[in-house]
Amino acid sequence: MIRELIDWYLATLQTGGYPLIALLMAVESSVVPLPSELVIPPAAHLAYTSGKLSLVGIVLAGALGSWVGATAMYWFSRVAGRPLVMRFGKYVFISPEKILGAERWASRFGSVGIFISRLLPVVRHLIGIPAGIVRMDYWKFSIYTLLGSGIWCGVLCWIGIKAGQDQKLLAGEAHRIAIWLGGAMLILGGMYYFLVHRYMKAEPTKATATRQA
Repeated sequence: MIRELIDWYLATLQTGGYPLIALLMAVESSVVPLPSELVIPPAAHLAYTSGKLSLVGIVLAGALGSWVGATAMYWFSRVAGRPLVMRFGKYVFISPEKILGAERWASRFGSVGIFISRLLPVVRHLIGIPAGIVRMDYWKFSIYTLLGSGIWCGVLCWIGIKAGQDQKLLAGEAHRIAIWLGGAMLILGGMYYFLVHRYMKAEPTKATATRQA
């Protein structure tokens, strides 16, 4: 089944190209948690083996798409304001708990957290909310988002190339798929726990508690 999905996506990339990558990465950076790990590596593999796409183009398309999705979250939160986002965010898959967690994470890392967040799971598609609520300078937000997203897409391209060189993986051997998936889950899970979960679940700071009141 996984192999069939990959084949379908690679075939779709033949016609969709960079716009498809940008669209999927925009979705990934908005309210829909579409993993970028499923978008960029297969595209990098296609670029490496067929030359129909370039790695630089994939990185640029991925970074631009991430910026578009993050921008949508930023302006939605900035225009709506915290009370409306807290009240109605749940209807677009943004629960109050996620908002509070993102606020705690952002208060811990500050504006540089925008850059860091683009390299981390879960908080990637949430960080635009607190940035918009506190009316962070939009150009600074955009620069950090583009830089972080570009680096992350570059890392995923490297992973896609390395995975594509594993012939047993391409042949669909279950144990090779399990090794790659297990390794990815272990790394991402560790990043999430040590750099995201602990701060998003931490006790509210005084500033956050005051805003909640």
